[in-house]
Amino acid sequence: MPPDQRFFLTSLFDAAVAAADPEKAILDFLPQKPKGRTVVVGAGKGAAQLASAFEKNWDAPLEGVVVTRYGYGASCERIKVLEASHPFPDAAGLEASEEILRSVSGLSEDDLVVALMCGGGSALLPAPPSGLTLNDEIALNRALLASGAPIGAMNSIRKHMSRIKGGRLAFAAGPARVVSLVVSDIPGDNPAFVASGPTIPDASTQQDALAAIKRHRIELPVRILNFLRSDAAKAPSPDDNAFSRNTVYVIASARRSLEAAARVADSHGVRAVILSDAMEGEAREAGKFHAALAREIATRSRPFERPVVLLSGGETTVTLFGNGKGGRNTEFLLSAALALDGLDGVQAIAADTDGIDGSEENAGAFADGTTAGRIRAMGEDPDMLLANNDAWTAFAMIDDLFSPGPTGTNVNDFRAILIV
Repeated sequence: MPPDQRFFLTSLFDAAVAAADPEKAILDFLPQKPKGRTVVVGAGKGAAQLASAFEKNWDAPLEGVVVTRYGYGASCERIKVLEASHPFPDAAGLEASEEILRSVSGLSEDDLVVALMCGGGSALLPAPPSGLTLNDEIALNRALLASGAPIGAMNSIRKHMSRIKGGRLAFAAGPARVVSLVVSDIPGDNPAFVASGPTIPDASTQQDALAAIKRHRIELPVRILNFLRSDAAKAPSPDDNAFSRNTVYVIASARRSLEAAARVADSHGVRAVILSDAMEGEAREAGKFHAALAREIATRSRPFERPVVLLSGGETTVTLFGNGKGGRNTEFLLSAALALDGLDGVQAIAADTDGIDGSEENAGAFADGTTAGRIRAMGEDPDMLLANNDAWTAFAMIDDLFSPGPTGTNVNDFRAILIV
């Protein structure tokens, strides 16, 4: 059993991130070189690292442009790297979308477009349809992120209000061949949902999008709803012949990263149990579930013997009830900490593999059976902090935030709970 439990948990996170390293992941998926031009496009919080890795391993002419979050850039010689706002779009993202669309215009059948897509691309590629504005896309994103809707539903809605998402970028690149290399941050690894699928159409319809809005009680401005009901919102179909020459590869995913973390745990003599790589739902409810399972193991040695580490991935959501700071991983952990209050022998980490959880600069945090008590000792009520969606404040006051910085990749949430 490793003596430093937090170091052990951090090593599992590091292994998960390393398994999604762009330079290693991209080597097995380099496409055949074309007779004509090679144009690289991309979007997401790891898009610059993907572009740098592709550039290093492509021994032929290429050009292109990718967009990533502010502060997430990487050095490229032939591919232009732009930066824009995340999680809410801005004017820089709007210009990036236009430049990416321009880069794929006028191509021929002999040309190749390589699309490097990863999590975060939806916000980084605002491209409102005619009659709508950047402010409309910002309003849509704010409503979606506050709704608690699963990522699949959010991206189904987003793709119907865009000139670049939902396969439209690949459509614009025709008749060139498009090869999409995707780092999946989506539960279930449907590549069409990553960054709302700029080069990968999916089968969801306008009716599906409108049903999701109703089901999740998402409040949208009338002008946006009217557009989503109009013929102009119709997205390309996966059956369209324009996509017949295109190929898609998921080059990194939560499943592969969790398996890498499990191997590191095994090397330390700790059994690893992967609960799921596709967990969704409210972060605080997921925290209660994980804590209940950990408590059962700690107190009754079932359904697993100690020592054991429980691993899970996917993307939970946070429905905003308050106005605090934090993200889904810190909210998950604060909820779990309340359910583990006073229990010995349990240590947990939850963090986003891109290095940023929500709007702050931490990836996540650590928690154990003393977390809630230490917050109370600082004069705060952890239950009230959770009710106000203020998990960041809770962990900041006890110095338990986990802040590794930008990682250059994104396979979504990583959770590990060690029971000894």
